[in-house]
Amino acid sequence: MLSFLKSKPYLQDLLTGNYVDIHSHLLPGIDDGAKTIADTGKLAKSFQEMGVTQFITTPHISHYIWNNSPEAIIAKQEETKLLLEGENIKIPFQAAAEYFMDDWFESHFQNEKLLTLKDNYVLVEMSYMNAPVQLYKILFDLQVAGYIPVLAHPERYLFYHKNFNEYNKLKKAGCMFQLNLLAVVGYYGSEITKVAEELLKKGMYDFVGTDVHHNNHIASFKQKIKIDNTNIPALKQIIANNQFFKF
Repeated sequence: MLSFLKSKPYLQDLLTGNYVDIHSHLLPGIDDGAKTIADTGKLAKSFQEMGVTQFITTPHISHYIWNNSPEAIIAKQEETKLLLEGENIKIPFQAAAEYFMDDWFESHFQNEKLLTLKDNYVLVEMSYMNAPVQLYKILFDLQVAGYIPVLAHPERYLFYHKNFNEYNKLKKAGCMFQLNLLAVVGYYGSEITKVAEELLKKGMYDFVGTDVHHNNHIASFKQKIKIDNTNIPALKQIIANNQFFKF
């Protein structure tokens, strides 16, 4: 049977029961994710039900918006762990950060240790409006400082959609790519789904993340994927790649 005639799977069914998530916003009251510990508990339970076995939650560190520090994030993670265990929610999780690349970030990582996903892998993002003027200098200096940049949701940067070669430049500059899983069900719109599928077909993704902030994100995992079935093996592979971050 032709691929386009086959029934498409539900996104949550592709998380095989040993999925390790590396991008979410579950710590309560620290950024634009979970607001309360009750919110965190509901999201963590949903993770368990979806097949997430471990997760690394990644609050924003953006000096001008979410001025979190690694110390504050780790303290919140430890507090949250105790509160969840009190509710018998025992899914293992750690905390890292999603760093916003700007002028502050460049000076910061040269002087302070970053909160990484694992070893020297650091989750980074940029503005949805435009890339930083000094983007490639930041990426170069970040690697000179000993870090490996993992770029969150490259498919969501609309300013790259008309010039796909920019994605090639980012890869050549040493960026690893992390797909937001909800892009494959159309959560962010059809154009972003199309770009995500193209990046997937070209083998440019390294890892995936849920980027869960709230229950609407969780609900969308119950939707069927909108990419072609021929690209499911590639999607399954990058989901499996997240085992690298198992702790």
